[in-house]
Amino acid sequence: MAKASAAEVEAGGRAVRVSSPDRIIYEATERTPEVTKLMVAQYVASAEDGLMRALRDRPTALERWPSGVREGMRLATGPQDSKAEAFYQKRVPKGAPDYLETATVTFPSGRTADEICPTEIAVPVWCAHMGTLTFHPWPVRRGDVDHPDELRIDLDPQPGTGFADAVRVAGVARELLAELGLTAYVKTSGNRGVHVYVRIEPRWEFLDVRHAAIGFGRALERRDEQVTTAWWKEERGERIFVDYNQNCRDRTIASAYSLRPLPGAPVSTPLSWDDLAEVADPRELNLFTVPERLADGGDPWAGIDDEAFSIQPLLDLYEELPGGEMPYPPDHPKMPGEPPRVQPSKKVAGHWDADGNRIED
Repeated sequence: MAKASAAEVEAGGRAVRVSSPDRIIYEATERTPEVTKLMVAQYVASAEDGLMRALRDRPTALERWPSGVREGMRLATGPQDSKAEAFYQKRVPKGAPDYLETATVTFPSGRTADEICPTEIAVPVWCAHMGTLTFHPWPVRRGDVDHPDELRIDLDPQPGTGFADAVRVAGVARELLAELGLTAYVKTSGNRGVHVYVRIEPRWEFLDVRHAAIGFGRALERRDEQVTTAWWKEERGERIFVDYNQNCRDRTIASAYSLRPLPGAPVSTPLSWDDLAEVADPRELNLFTVPERLADGGDPWAGIDDEAFSIQPLLDLYEELPGGEMPYPPDHPKMPGEPPRVQPSKKVAGHWDADGNRIED
């Protein structure tokens, strides 16, 4: 039978064209059948309520896997990595439909770009047609792109730990946030980690929100010995890393209800705190199971926009707890007060400049 050249997916009253609908994006696994490009677009449409709650009015980068997901395929690490099969799209792709809206963002370098800013479900479905699996929204709305309205706590299991450890630490994080007067929402990362989100008042700059994440992380690691904020991997041990740098300008996390490029088409899935405790294997939350959960129980994050919180209690922790400024990501411009970007095991006698270059005595 000849393969169809195109199909259409109904998305918010629009018929979105999907080319090569029979292309295999995810191969079959022991748990799941194969997933076609059309099925990806249909999944995106089915997740409208939760997905648009995560993306609406947010500048969004796209993680595109146009050839599908296969063992050995790589995501490009930068513009020079031309041999990678997948890549991040930060600017609006050519051929975008006229209903697609944009928002202008400023990168740490000072350069600007017009990024996709979803306002209706047809936009993410069109992005799926373009090979997008994972949506990476900024923690801002297009009305004010310099003041985040989300605090994102990324709990990243290090070697020797796993999903169950991240779930336990997430519960401790929830308790600590509640003590500080903030309400937390949780989702799986779609892999081994857990993401904790707090809706915040858009009164602070990225620098402040990052400091709030550092302050919270330091308080959390004092409460739980399995938590670390150590930036250098060699210092983390078998612990859960609080990746505070996910709150930097131009650093994003896979959105709620995004697919992840892993076998079985797993989904970064919002859950109630009770349901999170019952998840033994996050791979159970995938393209085949999540739409039914969303249809039956609704989006567990339906109330996330009901109240926005102050991060002042977290900023107070940053000022009160010892440690000071922490390293930024390697691709970020050097920041005032930042310690040298030198791996601890490589430090030897001598002095270092602000960029981590050794100055001979």
